[in-house]
Amino acid sequence: MNEKAILAVSFGTSHPDTREVTIDAIEARIKKEFPEFPFYSAWTSKRIIKKLLERDGIKIDTVTEACERMLADGVKEVVVQPTHILNGYEYDLLVKEVRHFKHRFEKLVFSKPLISGQDDIERIIELFAKEFSYLTEREALVLMGHGTEHFANTAYAALDYAFKDKGLKNVFVGCVEGYPDIDCVRKLLKEYGPSKVFVTPLLIVAGDHAKNDMAGEEEDSWKNLLGSDGYDVECVVRGLGEYEAVRDLFAEHLKAAMNG
Repeated sequence: MNEKAILAVSFGTSHPDTREVTIDAIEARIKKEFPEFPFYSAWTSKRIIKKLLERDGIKIDTVTEACERMLADGVKEVVVQPTHILNGYEYDLLVKEVRHFKHRFEKLVFSKPLISGQDDIERIIELFAKEFSYLTEREALVLMGHGTEHFANTAYAALDYAFKDKGLKNVFVGCVEGYPDIDCVRKLLKEYGPSKVFVTPLLIVAGDHAKNDMAGEEEDSWKNLLGSDGYDVECVVRGLGEYEAVRDLFAEHLKAAMNG
């Protein structure tokens, strides 16, 4: 057995439909890129892990359980690839949990989340510019991110600014739980004045936030809030993990970590 292994760590999701085309697809891309290395995976959301076990009988490792499993298998070096979007609280927690094992492994290396620098921001812009190239100037695209109280939340505003800087003035970034929020997005949309608005997740998986907060039937869903502002609204419920360009970017981050 190769004594160096890869550990992919995701937040997790209780929605099997989106898991198969996002988390599972990202992990499949990693396995394809590095077939010679043993592969392990874990989720950070203990609530979702518990739900899947009770509801579906599916056992997902926590980060600690995955580390114990690797040690039992004789792994000595671990490269951790998070599938998180930002270097936020969830990323900090997984790093802290893995580092409990720093004296038991010979080497621990942490790869980067999806958006970890300006190059990553430009890749995300290229992705959405290509995927929504059919939009006219009278149409707008709204990306719904999660948001966080962590200082890493500034990446959302930076991404919004970068879209405008690249000439994509009809793309707007908002957060469910952070700044810029939906009220900011609504204000900027009013100033822009589109006739139709497309809304899509800036989330790895298209789970509860995408299906309910974004595209749900409640009055305060983004779809209905924007509809109440007079726009024709179309929701594209597709997680970031479904895009090949995103899976490629994770693989590139991991390759850099493996070589560095």
